[in-house]
Parts: sequence; C-alpha cells; structure tokens
Amino acid sequence: MAIIKPFKALRPQPQLAKQVASRPYDVLSSAEAKTEAQGNPASFLHITKSEIDLPESTDVHSDIVYQQAKENLTAFINRDILFRESKECYYIYQLVMNGKSQTGLVCVSSVADYENGIIKKHEFTRPEKEQDRINHIAISGAQTGNVFLAYRNLDSIDQLIAEWQKSKSPVYDFLADDGIQHTIWIVNDDKKIKELSGLFEKQVPCTYIADGHHRAASAAKVRAALGNKAFEGADYFLTTLFPSNQLYIMDYNRVVKDLGGLTPDNFIKEASAYFTIELVGKKAYRPESIHSFGLYLEKNWYKLVAKSGTYTNDPIGVLDITILQNTILDKLLGIKDQRTDKRIDFVGGIRGLEELEKRVDSGEMAAAFSLYPVTIDQLFAIADSGNVMPPKSTWFEPKLRDGLLTHLIGE
Repeated sequence: MAIIKPFKALRPQPQLAKQVASRPYDVLSSAEAKTEAQGNPASFLHITKSEIDLPESTDVHSDIVYQQAKENLTAFINRDILFRESKECYYIYQLVMNGKSQTGLVCVSSVADYENGIIKKHEFTRPEKEQDRINHIAISGAQTGNVFLAYRNLDSIDQLIAEWQKSKSPVYDFLADDGIQHTIWIVNDDKKIKELSGLFEKQVPCTYIADGHHRAASAAKVRAALGNKAFEGADYFLTTLFPSNQLYIMDYNRVVKDLGGLTPDNFIKEASAYFTIELVGKKAYRPESIHSFGLYLEKNWYKLVAKSGTYTNDPIGVLDITILQNTILDKLLGIKDQRTDKRIDFVGGIRGLEELEKRVDSGEMAAAFSLYPVTIDQLFAIADSGNVMPPKSTWFEPKLRDGLLTHLIGE
C-alpha cells in the first residue's frame, strides 16, 4: 500500500508567493528562464535554472551551476524569502485553468515504494536528464521539483480534503501571469494528518507517476548513493497526489521534417492503406475520439481514421501513438525510433493546433499530426502491465509551480 508522510516544507513568505513561484525547470530553456526571471530577484528560477546568473557560455551541466543553485537557495533563506515550516504538515494544492479545477495532496512519498513498484512508472528515463537532477538534489540538498502522482480516486479522501478546504483559509492564493489560479492550504492538525496517512496506507494500493519520471528516478539514485550516510529525508521524495477523476491529459502532437521522399499526393495514397482519409480543408482538425488523427499538409487538414488491423487490444498496441508509429512514421517515413530520430519533433497540446500549422507553414516541417489524448485509464493499464509508453505520450496541464513547497533532504 502507498506510504506517504507530511514534511516540513521550505516555502515562501505569503506576500512573496507569486514572485517566487516559477514554471517547472524542464519546460523552459535557459534563455526563456532568464527572460522570465528578469527583474525578479525572488524568482525560484534562480535556483532551478541557476545558469541564468552565470555567463551565457557556462555549460548548464557543469558543477558551477549546481553550486550556484545551492548558494542561491541559501541566499533565499537568509533574505527571508523562504522559511522552513516548524512542524511536519500536508499541503492541499488546487489549480484552476479555464474554469476547470483539480486538487492534489502535497506530501513526501517513499523511495522504497518507488523501488518496489508501489509507485508505478510508464516511461523510460534518459541518463543525462537523470544525472542533471541527481547533481541538483545532491549538491543543493533540496528536492525542488515536484513529482506528479495519480491514484484511483476514493470518496473518503476526496471528502476529507474538501472539508479542510471549506473550513480553513488558504496560505497562498494567486493568479499567475498565464491565467492559472494557484491556491494552497496547510493541513497542520495532527488528527487530520494521521487520518490522511491512514487512508492512503489502507485504501490506496499503488500510485502512478503522471509527470516527473526523471525527478523520481533521481531522488532514488541520490538515496542509493548516500547509503548509510543518508539522512532520513532522503528516504522520501516530493510528490503531489491527484485523484484520477480530476486529471486533465492534453494531446501530444507530432511534426515531421520530410515525407521520406514521397510527394504529398503519393504520401496520401500510401497512407490510405492504413487509414480512411477525408479532406477537411483549412479549419484545423482536432481528433474527436481514439483512433482518429489530424494531418496538416500543404495548408490543408485531413481527418484520418485507423482501419481495423492497424492496432491490437493490448495496452500498448491500442494506443494512437503506436498506430501512428507502426504505420506512417515507420513504414512510410522510415522513422524507427522517435526518441533519437532528428526528423521528428513533439508539440504539447497547450500550444494549440496553430503551433502545428506554424511549424509546417514556415517550411521548417513538412507535415503535422494531431492526436487524441491518452486517457488516464490507458496510462494505468500500461503501468499495471509493466510496459512503458512511447516517448512524449502525455502532456498534463496545468503544471505545478516550483518554489512554493520544497523538500530538504539534509537532515
């Protein structure tokens, strides 16, 4: 069963929360982070993307970057931008985007659960991305990035969290510049803390990584590297648990640089062996159900529907990303591995279908494919089967902000 614990969060003074809160380190380039933090000395990007305070020629994976992160974190504490909670607490984190609300429980989860499969995975990790977070955690002594976990929703947990929200005032409540509302409540009552811990331990057999595979893997490897020298804090890592009925998974689309030597007409003809194809026209086509796809080619949109025989009913074979890979990407374009092939790129659904049109119309890309979002049940089925999803399968929105709640491992 799932083991979670309260923790003493390092967090901002309430009046500074909006200034501190920053988008996750892995959705911004160094240049974007520098622009976003410009004129804001309290931005948490000075810690998660500390290269912004160093010369532009600095290698972002060099030791000096991680040392700068540690120095900046210490400075934030000394300047009283951040302070440490006096007791172990849970935190309720609500995000509202476009009128849709989702509420999670911020806690620390057991590294042992991650290693033993109680916390289930659905993606491979890349060694270089792991090493970056390993260095950041080990040198700064802090887990600054939150791992987004999902669990099958339970009325008992939903009710307890909702009652606390109604009866207490939030400690943070602000509208970010991108229009997303962030609201956080502190659960500091010992009885409620014990009740929440017990509900997860007794009623939640497992949790699923929705977003943050590299952060979770890095936390586990830091703990292993510390061995007997590890502080108790390293046995756990920073997580936010969301019930499955509140999660919003967006589409994760594809653009390709060429048609593998085919003319547009021949490409459509070859693709018709696997799909029924309908010309939509100039209006962007967003797939309305699984096994339907949008194709943007030469300023026109097409609706593609996968024919029987292009997919199987196993957890991986049924995915639209698998269908696209096995047919168009592999057989027509010769793209064998989406992880490594430079002819393909990925566009998160938050950017909209207009981004697909922009990439193609500019001449940078030859064609774009819009996909129907993976469902949470598909994600659970793959994780339960022990399989992994194809790369760039899920895009979760809204994103948790870094800096509002940080877990220190050095004690």
